[in-house]
Amino acid sequence: MARFLRPLTRGTTYTRLLHLWLPLLIFSVWMFIDSSKPWVPALVLVPVGLVPVVRMGEGVQARLLLTPGVEEPGISVTPSATWPDRLRTVLWMEVRLVLGLVTSMVSVWLPLLAYELGRMAWGHVADIPVLNRAEPHWAYALLIPLPLVAVYGALVGLGELATAVARRLLGTSAAERLAALEERTEQLLERTRIARELHDSIGHALTVAVVQAGAARTAGDPEFTERALGAIEETGRAALEDLERVLGVLRESERPVSSRPTLADADRLLESARASGAEVDAEVTGRVETVPGPVSREGYRILQEALTNVLRHAGAVPVRVRVTVAGGALALEVRNPLTVPVSGPGRGSGLRGIRERAALLGGRAHTGPHEGDWQVHAELPLQ
Repeated sequence: MARFLRPLTRGTTYTRLLHLWLPLLIFSVWMFIDSSKPWVPALVLVPVGLVPVVRMGEGVQARLLLTPGVEEPGISVTPSATWPDRLRTVLWMEVRLVLGLVTSMVSVWLPLLAYELGRMAWGHVADIPVLNRAEPHWAYALLIPLPLVAVYGALVGLGELATAVARRLLGTSAAERLAALEERTEQLLERTRIARELHDSIGHALTVAVVQAGAARTAGDPEFTERALGAIEETGRAALEDLERVLGVLRESERPVSSRPTLADADRLLESARASGAEVDAEVTGRVETVPGPVSREGYRILQEALTNVLRHAGAVPVRVRVTVAGGALALEVRNPLTVPVSGPGRGSGLRGIRERAALLGGRAHTGPHEGDWQVHAELPLQ
């Protein structure tokens, strides 16, 4: 019994009833103008439904009144973009008008029937044609709940039917679902990129700080300690700048990425590695400033992660860095002597990130042992 009466306690039941009654306002006004042509409102709805913005208005109404409080109601609130969207909007408006007429008849005639049954049980003759030939009798009082239960069930059912039809006719189109999927994919890619940026930037800074602090402690040289502290300070400041920029991307989704470091800023990476004790032999061939922004930014991160791996796993060892811009491609190579035997391309998240960055730009990257050295080699197309 409680489950049967539950719709009476939900606000959705009454907002849906209001939604069903709204089309009757226009219909009632027209009936006062010319009751001999009740089909005119249905005809007028055809050109109205073809207007693109009408679909958005109908979707907003349906969300507010048919599915209040539902986060994903499955009802679109965008204008019609295609002719199928327009035709579905016209069909929805016609169905809504018919459902409204059915609702009006149910909500008027069934309560009136219950009232007439009560009059007949009281000893009066009914005024409606269905019952005016029946003789009054007290037993009609037993039938009074039937039309009331019927009107209750009909109104709840019509509300459910209107909601289902709205989801069908005003639901997102294939183009809208594709656009939403693309947007979701972009968001996931952005989150992955931000995670990769944080790993590369903060990981590099922490690695440099750990190496410098350990070297300063073992050296016991005040001058070396001073240089190490300066390198830690500079690297930490750069990491804080990167962190602030990434957090800014999270706070401002429309913020441009042009402020991200590029290969033109690679000198600070090389100096940071040198300050950590590595002997960096760097050679740049070609005009790095002509490299497109996305390629240059990803190339910077690849170089950063490669140098971080050297400091983290090999320590203060000679490092050879080659950056070449030629033949429509950017080539990056970082090599260092292997301190311990290693097989395979490496499974760390940083090395995986290098390969993923290259693949996303249509290039390729190789990480692993090569001729007695550990090599990170990436080729990124400039177009």
